[in-house]
Amino acid sequence: MARGPGKYDHLASWVRERAQADGVVVIVLDGTRGAGFSFQASNPRLLTLLPAALRLVADTIERDLDEPPSGC
Repeated sequence: MARGPGKYDHLASWVRERAQADGVVVIVLDGTRGAGFSFQASNPRLLTLLPAALRLVADTIERDLDEPPSGC
């Protein structure tokens, strides 16, 4: 969750520690506990950056879906 532990918080902890990152977002689709996400950050200020980062990811995915596969 954005605030407080989510159902995949244990995975977010694992990813953040392995990546030695200040923050991570883990999004799970059709997981063993259903769909969900967890956000972790060493600094609460990073939460304010999350909406813009997710919009950038969504925009990039939409652009990629609109482009024909390479080699066509």
